[in-house]
Amino acid sequence: MVPDVSTGSDSRGLIVYLFGPGRRDEHTDPHIVAAWDMAGAPGPGRDPAATYTQLAKRLDHHVDLRTRELGGKKPPQHVWHCPVRTAPGDRYLTDTEWAEVARRIVHATGIAPEGDAKACRWIAVRHADDHIHIMATTVRADGRRPRTHHDGQRAQAECRKIEAEFGLRRLKSGDLTAPRPPTGAERAKAERQGQTVTARHWLREQAYAVAAAVRTEADYFTVLQSLGIKVKTRLGPETGDVIGYSLAAPGDTNAAGEPVWYGGSKLAPDLSINRLRERLPDQDVVDRPRYVADPADPWRHTTTAVHTARTVLDSDDDAVAQGHLTAFGDALYNIASATTGPHRAELRAAATAFNRARRSATRADHQAATALRKAAKELAYASSEPGGLAIALIFATVHLARAAAKWHEQRGHAQQAATPVLADLARRAPRAATAHRFEQDVRAALPDHADRILADPTWTALTTTLAHAETAGHNPRHLLATVGTLRELDSAERPAEVLNWRITAQPNRRTQAARRRSTVSGTSSMSATPIPPATPVGTRPEEHSRHR
Repeated sequence: MVPDVSTGSDSRGLIVYLFGPGRRDEHTDPHIVAAWDMAGAPGPGRDPAATYTQLAKRLDHHVDLRTRELGGKKPPQHVWHCPVRTAPGDRYLTDTEWAEVARRIVHATGIAPEGDAKACRWIAVRHADDHIHIMATTVRADGRRPRTHHDGQRAQAECRKIEAEFGLRRLKSGDLTAPRPPTGAERAKAERQGQTVTARHWLREQAYAVAAAVRTEADYFTVLQSLGIKVKTRLGPETGDVIGYSLAAPGDTNAAGEPVWYGGSKLAPDLSINRLRERLPDQDVVDRPRYVADPADPWRHTTTAVHTARTVLDSDDDAVAQGHLTAFGDALYNIASATTGPHRAELRAAATAFNRARRSATRADHQAATALRKAAKELAYASSEPGGLAIALIFATVHLARAAAKWHEQRGHAQQAATPVLADLARRAPRAATAHRFEQDVRAALPDHADRILADPTWTALTTTLAHAETAGHNPRHLLATVGTLRELDSAERPAEVLNWRITAQPNRRTQAARRRSTVSGTSSMSATPIPPATPVGTRPEEHSRHR
């Protein structure tokens, strides 16, 4: 169950939306399921004779009464809005159950504590099966403002209790490190413009990639501008130093034709100017040469540093471990940049997915991860991957990603312990009969490892990948035999996970060889058909900028 608290100043406009047809006629039977006073709150959704404007005016008169009693002086951002949505696959909730949800949330957030006769006026509107909208005006009967400090966190905490009591899907609590999701208006704008991602999402990914590659704060802003991104810095009144910055995507303007700006911290907490300075050296540091004599050195250095980071996660120093995870996140972006061919998009998607694991409430010791960060920046300017070194690096990153999930799990970091790609593959597993057939393929192709592979918790995810490969024209048994010999499996703690990544993320030359050996029949065009990526990938940066 997901609440999403926001504030505004247009109560009537919000009411028109709640009781209207929706942006795509998706609203059905809009009606009030709960309110501060069910007898005093009219139910305009049950009055088909009135127009939406009349209904909004009628309800607004009741809900916004307290602000008019102040002499017409409405405080800023006095409209409190909280949609509450059940998770996909949750059971249907009745109006009575949604009414209880609404009452518990307005109590928990301080909008209308139970038994408080002077609390804010509020309504809960239902116009779809899976969610309600709670709307309130944040003026109490005694003229005071409600105590809504940390209302979003309190709403989240209450939803976790409701999930347990109502038998709903148990979601994970937030830790205040996640980036802000795009708003409904941003998503609608991207859809109108034919974009697969919002401007906020695109800017965030560009900022992460640039921060991973550059060596100084000045370079960070310079490279962003070279990509066509508008940069606006905020200077301190006394020192004249940069104390904040905002970015605007190319061609992204508002109704007045002005750029739509997003502050660094609003893109993601770890993109604020202060967090960036912790990861980048001082401006006075002399830049090291960006090119090395041996093109293989950046790949070797990064592989060695990733292996070192893996051992650091077994230590008891959480600050040092968090520093290495942050640096490893940068390394993933640079691995994607240094890799040529069709796998660049998948590697970039992996870097985006790892952003969840690179952040936590633990303060990072960035100095401790200097070697990994230096190697990652060398890789940003390296030539294309020199043969098998790329394979070794990818295997090292897979092991570290798994170790990162385990590290977060041991410390109770619920948001970071998940492995989104593998979890998504497991949810899309094929039917039992198909999985049983793949089990026989494993026993025939890799008899010495079959029991460990089938006992691996990620075996279900591997069946999804094998189903994708079979659809693309591969013989699963031959494919397993091929990727199983790329490197020994005896030392793999989760051999099914290793096989999954070998199939979906190995460099192009080895992949094509595996496909040729795994295809036993069909045309040559089928043998060249790529295995679909594990997760859908959004528009690549170069495509996005071109479409803009």
